[in-house]
Amino acid sequence: MRAVTGEPTVESRVTTPIAQGRTAEVYSLDAQHVLKLYREWCPPEWVAYEAETAKTIAAAGIPTPAVADIVDVGNRRGIIYERVTGISMLVDLKTRPWTILHHARELAELQSRFHRLSIAGLGSYSRSLAHAIEGAPHLSEALRARSLELLAALPDGKALCHGDFHPDNIIVTANGPVVIDWMTAKAGNPWADVARTSMILTIGIAAAPIGLLLRTFSRLFHSAYLRRYRALAPEPDDQRERWTPIIAAARLAETIAHEREALLHIVEEAVGGG
Repeated sequence: MRAVTGEPTVESRVTTPIAQGRTAEVYSLDAQHVLKLYREWCPPEWVAYEAETAKTIAAAGIPTPAVADIVDVGNRRGIIYERVTGISMLVDLKTRPWTILHHARELAELQSRFHRLSIAGLGSYSRSLAHAIEGAPHLSEALRARSLELLAALPDGKALCHGDFHPDNIIVTANGPVVIDWMTAKAGNPWADVARTSMILTIGIAAAPIGLLLRTFSRLFHSAYLRRYRALAPEPDDQRERWTPIIAAARLAETIAHEREALLHIVEEAVGGG
């Protein structure tokens, strides 16, 4: 790891982020590199995990930005990535809505591709979901206990799961799509990963303050994505519906206020109240 605190060549570029999320901000460094800088509250092991995971996944042939270095900037730690020229699939969908079916199939094809991989050293997706359910603040104790029982009864797996796979984590480039943000990558059942993607494309969109046209397009996108994934699925036994209430219970730990009611409804229906 190379500490860069006090080096103006890096810190001078950490001014206005070009993208940001809950756990990190992205800054432009130069024509070849960007810096994904985690927020101060994020533990350093998250950074190391993402960097090592991204390196391994790139070596396995999945299109993802190359890791250049792990750096410290002040009290924050980040990863310098190869700069990828393009826009997110989500932005492309908004600006070119006629690409909806193409991108839906592309999303499914990418996901089915990495679901055929098994990467050594990844944490367990099932254990990660259990941890999230245990900490979800809006689950009653009865719902929590029943959700954990349902999770324990589901088949685990060793497939590479992204853990947060959706159109905003795909960069559309001239050379094809590139997958980013492997911080939540785990080894697990691929249908759990599909259930998470499906939930983002349905509950996440439905609860968001968007127009009727975009909501209609999102339903079409979701339907085309599922149809294509099922045709390519490495595990043909469709278990998405069995994983859906587990994913909903775990997603409650993210405290996304506008999704809370819909997520609770899914969990309550699956466990018979609580």
